[in-house]
Order: sequence, then C-alpha cells, then structure tokens
Amino acid sequence: MNFITKKSISRRTLLKGVGASFALPLLDAMIPAATAAARTPLHRLQRLGYVFMPMGCDQSRWTPGSERTLDKLSPILDSLEPVKDKLSVFTNMELRPAYPGSHATSNSSFLSAAKAKVTESTDYYLGTTADQVAAKQIGQKTRLPSLELAMDLLQTVGQCDNGYACVYHNNLSWSSPTTPLPAEAHPRLVFENLFGDGGTSAERRAALRKRASLLDSITAEMKRLQSGLGAADRERVSGYMDSIREVERRIEQAEVEARDNKLPDLDRPLGVPAAYADHARLMFDLQLLAYQADITRIATFQIARETSNRSYPEIGVPNPHHPLSHHGDNPEKVALMAKINAFHVSLFAEYLGKLKDTPEGNGSLLDNMLILYGSGIGNPNVHDHTNLPIILAGGAAGGMRGNRHIRYDNPTPLANLHLTLLDKVGVKLDKFGDSTGKIDGLFDTLAI
Repeated sequence: MNFITKKSISRRTLLKGVGASFALPLLDAMIPAATAAARTPLHRLQRLGYVFMPMGCDQSRWTPGSERTLDKLSPILDSLEPVKDKLSVFTNMELRPAYPGSHATSNSSFLSAAKAKVTESTDYYLGTTADQVAAKQIGQKTRLPSLELAMDLLQTVGQCDNGYACVYHNNLSWSSPTTPLPAEAHPRLVFENLFGDGGTSAERRAALRKRASLLDSITAEMKRLQSGLGAADRERVSGYMDSIREVERRIEQAEVEARDNKLPDLDRPLGVPAAYADHARLMFDLQLLAYQADITRIATFQIARETSNRSYPEIGVPNPHHPLSHHGDNPEKVALMAKINAFHVSLFAEYLGKLKDTPEGNGSLLDNMLILYGSGIGNPNVHDHTNLPIILAGGAAGGMRGNRHIRYDNPTPLANLHLTLLDKVGVKLDKFGDSTGKIDGLFDTLAI
C-alpha cells in the first residue's frame, strides 16, 4: 500500500501488521502546504480528558495562597509548578445533586451533575455524563468514541453506600441514565484495545507468542513510511514508536513480575505493575498515546475509587485511604490524607508535563485539549460536596490563560464548568445538569 502522495498523507493512515493496527501522530506530511491547517493545530479544542480523585482533600493544604494567580501554590499542588502556566484552579465549586452526601453520589454526580436514584437493585438511574455527551458528537470522528480507565477492578455488586447500588461507585461514565460504562484497569487490555487489530483474546495471545511485540509486525511498513517523510516527521514518528515500545515493555515486565510473585495482591488486577505509581503512569501514558494518534478524543480516568482502602507505604502512609478521609479533625490523620492528595496530584503533574512536551501543530498536545481534574467531595470528614478541589489544564489553542486561581464568593455549580467545556469543543447545550450558565472569561477570544 502506498501511503505517500505528492501532496500529503492521510490523517487516518494506519500501519497494519499481523494483529496490529497503529495510527500515527499528526505529521507535517499530513497537512497540505500553504493552507490554514498548516499554520494551526489540527483539532484545536476537540479533546476532553477527565481525571477523578476520590474522597476530597484537606482544603487548607489544597487552596492556592495567592488570590488570583498560582504564584503561591499550596503544598498539595506544589508539584504542578512546571505546568502552572497551563492551569486554572477553582475554589468554591459545588455538586448540589450529590446531596445527601455520600461516596456513591460523589462519584456518580461528578460528570453527570445529576441526582442518583436511591436503589440497591438494578433499577438504577442517573444521567448521561459530560464525557459521553461529547463522545456522541466529537467522539464519532475517531476509532474509539471514548476511553474509560481506572486503577481498580471493581467487581462489587449490590449495595455499597447508604442505600446506593455499587454501580454508582464503580462507573464514572454513563452513556445514558441507565447505561454505565465499565472502566478498564489492566494496561495490557487497554494497549490491545488501542493498537490491536481485532480477533479474540486467545488469537491475540497466540500472535504475541510468535513475536516479541505488536510493533514487530509493522517493521517493513514503518521503513517504507519513513523513507518518504521529511527529517522532522521521521523524528516525530520514531519518538512516537519508541514511546509505544516503552509502554509495551513496561506492561510485559509487569506481567513477568506477576507470574513470579508467589503472593499476588488480590486487590490489584493480575499482571499490572506492583507499584501504584508505576501502574498510574502506565495508564496516563496510554491516554497520551491514544490522544496523540487521534484514536480517541475523550477519556476518563479514576485515579482511585471512592471508599478505597488502598494504603501508600511508598510515600509514608501505611494507613488505608478511606478511614483517613474520616479523620475527625485529627491533625495527624489530616496530614496523612494530604500526603495522598499530593501524591495523586504529582502523578497528574507528570502526565501534564509529558503532554506539554509533545508537539502538535504550532503548539503542544496539552494546548489542544482540556483536562478536568478533581473530586466530587470537598471535606470528606462530613461528606461535603461544596468547595470541591478542581483543576482545569490545557486549552491554550482555545484561548485559555493559565496561572489562574478562580475563586467564587458563593458556591457555583460544577455543571457550569462542564457546560463551558462542552461548548468550547463544539457541543452546544442550553443547560447541563444543574447548571445556571456558562463561565465567563475562562477563554480569551484569541487563541495561539
């Protein structure tokens, strides 16, 4: 197959091998010369990411110290210093539909801004979440309309929290009020979903046994493609493929370690990295690759789940997270909870740094997307859904200015932010959830 033309190559170019199908990042050769597209990012703001942090935070260690800027980052947010020019931090946003307060409604209302039906059975009812509203419109332009990821395999059923079915805990994304979308926590399955080319799981496994990696089967096609590209594009493709190979290597290493482990962790999906941070980094890297190759434009990620009893001895927190969140204002417990908050944010900061360092168009991958990070709980000690920890990253291609602390005098619906972000990626709605309007001044009229 001849991918190269005198004018350009298609944005939908695939390198296909046995059991593998690799999309490419945006290349100069994909943009016809002397066009507006050659001078501007391909998608502008047509990518949305959502990262959910469970069980709120210690607001005294979260809230930035400066009134309107991020010049004085708080202890929890300190790791975001290298990317603060791409961030807005919000203070005093609320999720009123999540009341009466619970962990289940924190998770379920975060992206839906809807009130969950109180039920312990299968007659659950919520609302379509913001990511899926976007996926129905801009997600249809990519191979995967959306990507749902998590850090835990959630297999609990029945009642999980104050009369709410476990489905509200387990699922962040809902494609309709009665259709939750399960998230995948296993890096291998996500990798094969992104880059595999059909077939059953057994067939893919058999193909893998015949070669070292999925990438091996496209070597000839890769050489043929590279021969027709300019120097900058060759470097871009090589770096992208190196990133894919490194992710695959880390997945394979985790699987080897899991096979050799005589005492597996029953709370962790089989074959994932033993260290929480390594697992999280893999899941973030898989999202980056999916965005870079335009496999999807919508992704959600539960960085941990509500009521998680995971401990974090690697950062000096041997206590389980959920009991710490009900700290009773004990200073020692609050401090330990804040260390978990800071740890989660630091992993998000690493991810943002990689997005910022990934060129696309006349900016970066981070410039061409919007990522919402936050929790559906403010003060977890009282299951409060007011004064939520919320960060918005990226958006420079749409005129979003960074280094901003946006503080509201009165509680403001998180749904207003959802409505604004949907509008910015071209999804026009009059209302979303309990929204009272869009957020003015979040974006300038001029983009990069």
